[in-house]
Amino acid sequence: MSRLQHPETVLISFRNRIRLAGVLVFLFFGILGARLYHLQVAQKNHYTTRAESNRISLVPIVPNRGDIVDRQGIILARNHSAFTLELTPSHIPDLETTLEELKVIIAIEAKDLKRFRRLMRESRNFESILLRTRLSDAEVARFAANRYRFPGVEVKARLFRQYPENTLAAHAIGYISRINEEEKNWLESATDTAGNPQGGNYKGATLIGKIGLEKEYEFELHGSTGYAQVEVDAAGHAVRVLKRSPPTPGNTLTLTLDSRLQHMAEAAFGARRGSLVALDPRNGEVLALVSSPAFDPNLFVDGIRFDDWDALNHHPDKPMLNRAIYSAHPPGSTFKPLMAMGALSEKVRTPEQSIVDPGFFRFGNHTFMDDKRGGHGVVNMHRSIVSSCNTYYYRLANDMGIERISRFMRRLGLGNQTGIDIPGETKGILPSPEWKEKRFKNPQQQKWFPGETISVGIGQGYNAYTSLQMAHALANVLNEGRVFRPHLVRSIRNTATGETRFLETTPIRQEMLDPKHVAFIKNAMAGVNKEGTGARAFAGAAYTSGGKTGTAQVFSLRGQRYSASRLQEKLRDHSWFIAFAPVEKPRIVLAIMVENGGFGAVSAAPIARKVFDFYLAGNTVMGAVAEDEAASDEEADPEEPESAPGTPPATPRNAPT
Repeated sequence: MSRLQHPETVLISFRNRIRLAGVLVFLFFGILGARLYHLQVAQKNHYTTRAESNRISLVPIVPNRGDIVDRQGIILARNHSAFTLELTPSHIPDLETTLEELKVIIAIEAKDLKRFRRLMRESRNFESILLRTRLSDAEVARFAANRYRFPGVEVKARLFRQYPENTLAAHAIGYISRINEEEKNWLESATDTAGNPQGGNYKGATLIGKIGLEKEYEFELHGSTGYAQVEVDAAGHAVRVLKRSPPTPGNTLTLTLDSRLQHMAEAAFGARRGSLVALDPRNGEVLALVSSPAFDPNLFVDGIRFDDWDALNHHPDKPMLNRAIYSAHPPGSTFKPLMAMGALSEKVRTPEQSIVDPGFFRFGNHTFMDDKRGGHGVVNMHRSIVSSCNTYYYRLANDMGIERISRFMRRLGLGNQTGIDIPGETKGILPSPEWKEKRFKNPQQQKWFPGETISVGIGQGYNAYTSLQMAHALANVLNEGRVFRPHLVRSIRNTATGETRFLETTPIRQEMLDPKHVAFIKNAMAGVNKEGTGARAFAGAAYTSGGKTGTAQVFSLRGQRYSASRLQEKLRDHSWFIAFAPVEKPRIVLAIMVENGGFGAVSAAPIARKVFDFYLAGNTVMGAVAEDEAASDEEADPEEPESAPGTPPATPRNAPT
């Protein structure tokens, strides 16, 4: 039987419990006080900054893209203002209903909605998101009348890229379009020419240069992104703008291109496929760069429609291909002046040395036929260029050997990129034993055969160069070995400071060609336009000029006689012409290639005449130049046609097999 506790004992136990509870309460309040001190005093700056960052958001302001103008100041790429329809999702009670109701008064296509939803996923809910671009005046008026029905929807004026000359010089200028994932990743680590990181500079940007100058000079044209400090409430709604740092517009590019000359050159091509490069040999400036057919870069600015892209991408004439810097073809007889220059420089020939051309050249068991039946008779170096004598260059190639030919042509810039300031340039093919060994995997194909050197000598065989490379090589000869880098941008004007920076026009290297040899080649090429294969095109010209025609074979006829009228258009020979003027002090160098144009004298040379007339004489009169290709197709071939690039050397078409 338990005993009852004494009242005093119970009282003592109760007091102890009260004391313990008091200690625990004091301890808990002490911990709470220490925590409050830590948060509100010791960590005040840290949490103030975090709270401020939740209240204030940085909204990027995309800068205006810089203009592109030609050497005369004519605008080739600019920004223009257009009305856009934009939505702020956080201000719209029912987004889907709003979108359906907007379709009634403004044309909204599926591609617009697709882009809008993608941008909404990438943006914050208080930012304005683009739904439609380039609203018509009628659409703006209809929305204005219904504005009260659409909270969070606005019509804004924004700047868009525009190419006012449409297809003019499209491959040189390029275009801009939406930044893709690969470009986003690249921008994270990209730096400009001064080493400044560019990732942060593209916050909020959606467009970037894709090809041409728009891509090559992207960081010059883009400008510097600005920022607005926007106060937002707990729901993420914008309350007010606290501070604004304006963006800096992109810089202005002034080009070396003459848009009037470019117009003339493109018009001279008409519907024909091909390319043209016009250089100023004195400094490497590109005066005109034609790739025909072209495309309209305006199609890409808002995101190209599928039908438009499909039409461009699958067009049989490949309008997106920059033929001037990428399409490499055998140069045909335009290679002969360069071969003659190499022979003089390597001391393999003198100008006075002559051969007797019987109309063929036998090498081993093979006979290489001349273009003229019965031959040209006694031929010296001058006559070999004027009359385009194949036999002379068969022998010359055999005497020089492939190593010396390859070494000298590389000095002129063939077989390498010229370094022009637009992306996508190919190296072309400068054949050599080393090149062939790398090109083929089969040991039998890797071996260089002496007979292949013979074909190289007249611009046949594995030779393949672009119009830009041929113009560059000729300019290097005319400059006595001083090599200038071809370039399209003459100067860059800083929009923020107004300062203009001119690009360097000093030679990038010196190859040391004998001035006497250069003068001889110039005189021989002048003879081509006076009495040779270029005489018909340049009859009555008010200036002096030099040139050389060429014809590149698309496929081998295996000994059959060539007749353009009996072949499909895309199986006909390519037409080449290289030229310069005036002869005394050249101011312009041309290289022209007309795909499937036939003889160089028929298709390419008349284009050169038009360009020279405009540039040198200030007119577009062709004089008495006849361009009747149908009648000319059955005439004797004035120079030996060549085999297609990337194929083994073809047997000259009028040689026995």
